[in-house]
Amino acid sequence: MLTRKQQELLLFIHERMKESGVPPSFDEMKDALDLASKSGIHRLITALEERGFIRRLPNRARALEVIKLPEAYSMSLQPKRGFSPSVIQGSLGAQPAPPAPVKAAAHHDSVSIPVMGRIAAGVPISAIQNNTHDISVPLEMVGTGEHYALEVRGDSMIEAGILDGDTVIIRNTNSASPGEIIVALVDDEEATLKRFRRKGASIALEAANPAYETRIFGPDRVKIQGKLVGLIRRYH
Repeated sequence: MLTRKQQELLLFIHERMKESGVPPSFDEMKDALDLASKSGIHRLITALEERGFIRRLPNRARALEVIKLPEAYSMSLQPKRGFSPSVIQGSLGAQPAPPAPVKAAAHHDSVSIPVMGRIAAGVPISAIQNNTHDISVPLEMVGTGEHYALEVRGDSMIEAGILDGDTVIIRNTNSASPGEIIVALVDDEEATLKRFRRKGASIALEAANPAYETRIFGPDRVKIQGKLVGLIRRYH
């Protein structure tokens, strides 16, 4: 799955190469996507390359090759109907509505919470666009407050016991203490599950897998969308 910005960049590169046979410059890509700096383009290109949509050709300036396009790409720029929390909201400019409240389940010792899509434990991806279904979880797992669930994709949190395919239970909050595992929204665009740290005035998103580097961001680039309170794993 690609974020909207990743799709926009991929299609912009594709259309420009169809027209002229030459990939656009980083400045052209930045202006086309209305980004403040070229660093955002670097991140998008890296994400597209890691997902197998483009290839950077070695030893050649501005050399990009589009390998594939998303299915039904002609519809990919249509506005998505969003929902809260904003990390999994398709329309980032809209004001988020409150998350769905926890609903009482049939059993008194469990509650039903919405599964709001997927979250990356690895290279950030968009969380999905809709409440796909509800799950029943033990009441003691959630406690008070509003909660939602996300399906984990990726392996960057394996040393924290979070594996690809797990379902994490998230308490909706916009604050966290250092060391807690959070749902982080980076640049209003990409969502990821990481351990929260502070590095001076900056925010560090720390993986629990030595294969992944800790990423450092200015405080204005990261929004906390919730923190981990529980985990569900299915064995097949």
